[in-house]
Amino acid sequence: MSQFNLKTLLLSGALLITPFAHATLENGIKAANEGQFADALKEFEYLADKGFAPGIYELAKMYEGGFGVIRDYRKAAQLYQQGVKKNHPDSMFALAVLYSDGKGVKLDKQMAITLFEKAANKNLPAAQFNLGVIYANGDGVSLDYELAKKWYEKAAANNYSLAQFNLALMYFEGLGMPKDLEKSYIWNTIAEYNGNMEANHSRKLDERKMLPKEIEEAKEKADAIYARILAGTYAGEGRLF
Repeated sequence: MSQFNLKTLLLSGALLITPFAHATLENGIKAANEGQFADALKEFEYLADKGFAPGIYELAKMYEGGFGVIRDYRKAAQLYQQGVKKNHPDSMFALAVLYSDGKGVKLDKQMAITLFEKAANKNLPAAQFNLGVIYANGDGVSLDYELAKKWYEKAAANNYSLAQFNLALMYFEGLGMPKDLEKSYIWNTIAEYNGNMEANHSRKLDERKMLPKEIEEAKEKADAIYARILAGTYAGEGRLF
């Protein structure tokens, strides 16, 4: 089974505030996706001037990626910081990534972790996943499988497939807990439902050590948990929202 990997996925900003701001943000994102960066910049700059956090975030992404502007990590970091001050989870996550990589800001693992935690506590799955990776690898913190499992579970409950796969890996390897082949199978199956092909391979490895009856029962449990995840009622073993 594969090693844990830190995935720095940036998510689209939440669409809040007035219908006009919503439409302007949508127009900007559509223009950016179509490569019309000048138009996108106008939309995002207008929203940023109005102090609209998702617009600030999207503008920062333009500078971070060098889309329609000269790439400027420092400018991106400054904009993300504005978003953080407005309590915007995606901005927290994006700024954490910059601190983790030392781009546009001085490399600071502790600041990255602080920002990931802020975003994770606002229920951002990518941040929850990254915290799981950080604690599983002891990256800038003491290695702590219990905390890694906690954050993977939160992201898994939010249907984040990478967390589901890594949670399966923890059960398969018995990292910080007794090995549990059934739970490894369950989480590999759920991750596979979300298109994770590594989980498909790992599930097959689980099956080699399981009896047909055990596989059938584990599949039923995986299906039940996945249905609850999709319904938004799963928050870990034995718990409902």
